[in-house]
Amino acid sequence: MSLGDDGYGDSGSRGGDGGAYGGTGQTRTRLPEQAGGSGVYGGARRGRPSSSRSLVTVVGVVVLLIAAIAFANRGGGDDSTDAASSGDKAKSAATAPSGEQPVGIKTGGIPSGFAHSEQGAESAAANYAMVLVSADILKPARRTEIVSQVFDADKASELASNLDQVYNKSFLDKVGLDENGDAPKGTTYVSRTMPVGTRATEHSDTAATVEVWCTGVFGMTGENSANPVTSDWFTLTLGLRWTDGDWKVGSFSQKEGPAPVNGDNRVSTSDEISKAVEEYGGFTYAR
Repeated sequence: MSLGDDGYGDSGSRGGDGGAYGGTGQTRTRLPEQAGGSGVYGGARRGRPSSSRSLVTVVGVVVLLIAAIAFANRGGGDDSTDAASSGDKAKSAATAPSGEQPVGIKTGGIPSGFAHSEQGAESAAANYAMVLVSADILKPARRTEIVSQVFDADKASELASNLDQVYNKSFLDKVGLDENGDAPKGTTYVSRTMPVGTRATEHSDTAATVEVWCTGVFGMTGENSANPVTSDWFTLTLGLRWTDGDWKVGSFSQKEGPAPVNGDNRVSTSDEISKAVEEYGGFTYAR
């Protein structure tokens, strides 16, 4: 769901070739044997190898097996070396876990109390992205609570006004919600965002800019829904400020993708989607 459009992004960007993945189409052909055995690809079978050659072959296979086992088990005896090696790999991988503990505080159901570090800023951005593109943000009463919790106090009024303009009555009517952001009886409005990865493009003690690559599911359940639940891929860029002992949002923007080719999963029924939303809770994200 976009923060600045009709909530579903560009439908043309979804879907996929469907044939982007396949075999090479190559076929191996066996050539016919030539009479007399003089051909390069055919000929009579060779005689049975001698017993000495068989022995050499068996010994060679045993040696190869021993070497393979030794190679597979190498590095298992020095825990400190392994730990150091895995630590180096974690540092070099942009999406590897940092080892920081998740926040232990939630205010109004929203994680808070993030570490005053680059990793803390990325954790805050991931959790705030999940909240800013959610079904709750469409409910005026709940949106007020989210604004006071997530936004920098100096920017809260301005950003709240922007959200009110985007998610106005016309928008709510378009997606099938009433003025309170509630779905019709017997249906469920779904808007759930799942951060895939984060990247801090700027960071200091007082400010940070973090990109959050996300996927999500958005739409209305119901057999006759005009806006069936579909998936989307997008990137949120959040400008964060360190204020009152926590990271807060001072600005945000959104762009499409990066999006993979759609898979060939069986499309679930409306009831299955509604049940999944009710039964599966969300996560607290830590970098």
